Amino acid sequence: MPCYASYSCALVTGASSGLGEEFALQIAPRVGKLVLVARREVLLQKLADTVREQFPHVAVAVFAVDLQNGVERERLVERLSETGFVPDLLVNNAGLGDYGEFASSNWEKLEAMLQVNVEALTHLTHALVPAMIRRGSGAIVNVSSLASVIPIPDFAVYAATKAYVTSFSEALRIELREHCIPVLAVCPGPVRTEFGKVARRGPDAPEMPAKKSFYVPKEQVVAESLAALDRDAPRVYPGLKTAVAALVLCALPMVVLRVAMGFRPRRNG
Repeated sequence: MPCYASYSCALVTGASSGLGEEFALQIAPRVGKLVLVARREVLLQKLADTVREQFPHVAVAVFAVDLQNGVERERLVERLSETGFVPDLLVNNAGLGDYGEFASSNWEKLEAMLQVNVEALTHLTHALVPAMIRRGSGAIVNVSSLASVIPIPDFAVYAATKAYVTSFSEALRIELREHCIPVLAVCPGPVRTEFGKVARRGPDAPEMPAKKSFYVPKEQVVAESLAALDRDAPRVYPGLKTAVAALVLCALPMVVLRVAMGFRPRRNG
């Protein structure tokens, strides 16, 4: 039988905008405490004020943290313990992208992406899971991507980091099953957030190719994600078109994917 748990304190990374902001707003009615983590403190404070106004019962803590920095992550964990905001629901949402050919990429940007998408997610999970096990309750939501199911030229490192997130989530789920701690990998397709703007290599660089009809509203992505968590699903592809695309891509043999990806539009910038 699936394991279900109630949550008292949720931590959302990348909460200053986009999916992180929406996760915070939709999770707030479910918890007594909410921790908002991102670099931009002004935006976090604005969101915190909104949460307090709409949900007066929720105590909100704001931590401006650069998740690329291991020392800052360690300090965040310490401050959570010191302030009594100990999460039993962790939403690893923060993520970076880079769109363009690998050979022409900027190493600093790639390194930052690896640190946020892989290292920070793993570090925070490692820091918080032991307490969940001791309490016998908790949950992990890792925001991955549809890109995790296939290697994507011009998005090579990003897709690889998300493949890690999805694989890690599946393995961790098996390990934590006996403790009734669900782990969910959220694998959205295109979503209208700041992600695409940040992933571009400058204002004149090409945008990521995605049909407008393929985009899923962030509200729907989060709603479907929380519904999947409630039913103890291992993975969710929010939006019907995204779910169908995932089904097709996962069924195709790699030799076919290699040929198909070879006909992609060239993106040198």
